Amino acid sequence: MFLISALSGARRLGLWRTCAGALCWAAASAQAALPIQHWTQANGARVYLVESHAIPMVDVQIDLDAGSRRDPAAQAGLAAVMAGQISSGMKADPKAQGPYAKAMDENQLGEAWADLGASFGAGAGADRLSFSLRSLSYPDLLDKAVSLAARQMAHPAFPKDIWARDRERLSASIRESLTQPGTVAQNAYAPAVYGSHPYGYKTTPESLLRISADDLKALHAQSLRACQASISVVGDLSRAQADALVKRLLALWPASSGCSPMPPVAEVAPLKAAQTLNLAFDSAQAHVLMGQPGYKRSDPDFFALLVGNHILGGGGFVSRLTEQVREKRGLSYSVYSYFSPALHAGAFTVGFQTRPDQAAQAVAVAQEVVKAFVQDGPTEAELQAAKSNLIGGFALRIDSNRKLLDNVANIAWNRLPLNYLDNWTAQVERVSVDHVRRAMARVLQPDRMVTVVLGAQP
Repeated sequence: MFLISALSGARRLGLWRTCAGALCWAAASAQAALPIQHWTQANGARVYLVESHAIPMVDVQIDLDAGSRRDPAAQAGLAAVMAGQISSGMKADPKAQGPYAKAMDENQLGEAWADLGASFGAGAGADRLSFSLRSLSYPDLLDKAVSLAARQMAHPAFPKDIWARDRERLSASIRESLTQPGTVAQNAYAPAVYGSHPYGYKTTPESLLRISADDLKALHAQSLRACQASISVVGDLSRAQADALVKRLLALWPASSGCSPMPPVAEVAPLKAAQTLNLAFDSAQAHVLMGQPGYKRSDPDFFALLVGNHILGGGGFVSRLTEQVREKRGLSYSVYSYFSPALHAGAFTVGFQTRPDQAAQAVAVAQEVVKAFVQDGPTEAELQAAKSNLIGGFALRIDSNRKLLDNVANIAWNRLPLNYLDNWTAQVERVSVDHVRRAMARVLQPDRMVTVVLGAQP
């Protein structure tokens, strides 16, 4: 997220001494029912609320189907840039009254949020455009924070000079990143895995040059669709108060007489054959990425794949990849694997660094580990250890308002059951060895993976 202010105004925040109470509340919630209230407003916006009265804070996240998967290929980065420029200035609103009716530049906006001791931000990921608001729940402060957030969302200025300045900064940052081996490897890996799908697009200085301030305004105008918004609220509010807060946040958005669906985005195409990319790079370590398209977040085997990957390479020093690549052969200090499930099949990735002269051996070992795991699945001992680790760490997933908001937003965005968090540990516990084996074998094809090796000795 592009945060404007991060809870400055420390004179108001002596109350943060009570934040330890939130940890106790979250730990208790991991063992008891976590009530998520859900309703749909007249404009079609879907609201999800968890009341949390331990501390006087409110966190809000608004998610829209306007992420980078909808970027034109020639303008990769458009959604992320638009979200970042939300903080660059705000137009005046002649119909509004109060201190936030006037135009503000980026410095004035930052000062306004600092005075409130609140924060507001916007960001775009692969699937979502998201707005976030955090404020104390004291009525005088929250009322002002909601008013300012509503104005900033609805009436950003997108000044041309600020975008021209920031475009140069972003371009320079991108060029500098291309001196880093990890970036170069990732830039080769993503398009090889995703092909022509937008998940594989990379923002470049050239794509930024094709984005004008008018493009930002046009994308913003078409993105604010209340009828397709998911709003997650966690904090010191009742349902009636949360409903009123959401109405005020969206009050300045364009009115809509209907809610036509967004144009579909093509699915990620499966790989047809293995591909190895050996990239020359003067680096002390060879950087290796291996993988393929994985699965969508809606996959019914989500928990089996979660547990399976934990055993394979997501469990840190106790994973099978770590045992074989690091512990037994000393080929890498760290080796990992992960899935990136989303609205489309996000990548399954194995990654590590190794000495350039050991790269071929390390790649062969990692490939064999993945192949054997997909074929045979885990042992019963590995399964039980993974489930114990995941279940034991569940409380840490919701031990703050911010983490809880992330989980509620995940439920809202992916249309998961309202009792998803209540049943999370039970779902993990139900996973069996056979379930993991079948799920991993269905999703992964070790003989059709992309392998990027950067900086290995020829």
